[in-house]
Amino acid sequence: MALSFWSCEDQYERVGEEAGTFVFPQSVSEGFTLTYTEAGKEMTNQDTTLTRAVVKLSAARNENYENMRFRYQVFPEGMRLEFYDDEGQMNIIEADFAMVYTDTNLIELKGNVVLTSHDGKKLEAPQMYYDRANNWIFTESSFRYTNPEDGTIMMGKGMDFDRNFTKVQAQRTDGVIVIKEEES
Repeated sequence: MALSFWSCEDQYERVGEEAGTFVFPQSVSEGFTLTYTEAGKEMTNQDTTLTRAVVKLSAARNENYENMRFRYQVFPEGMRLEFYDDEGQMNIIEADFAMVYTDTNLIELKGNVVLTSHDGKKLEAPQMYYDRANNWIFTESSFRYTNPEDGTIMMGKGMDFDRNFTKVQAQRTDGVIVIKEEES
């Protein structure tokens, strides 16, 4: 009896998509809603009356990559972000695509980003960021800001502000700003 073994080495060179490393999400959620809350003071396990919603995030699809070294979540079909100012008034940001970077507390919004404040002011930009740790929103992209109360229409590049819209810094701007003079 004779045994013979043959072996071949794979010499095929993989290129393009075939050569790439595939990254798969830890989980995928459909009809995703997440509410961030904060407490006014330290609470017991049963105490829920002292919390308030700060941010409500909703999306058609969420892909969770929290298992990666640099943890993040992707919202490939867009996101709606409702955040509440200190008086509990709701402001809304909507975008076609979003990423939440867990370790940096940053939310990146892309594609038809529209921020609408509780009083009807609107900021539109192709890309915007929300810094959750500092409650700060900013864009380095071109933007269009409209205020229906006074007829202001402002365009420019680069703007940042706090979640209460009390501290606003616009960089390169132009547009129509209505200034009312006081009668003496």
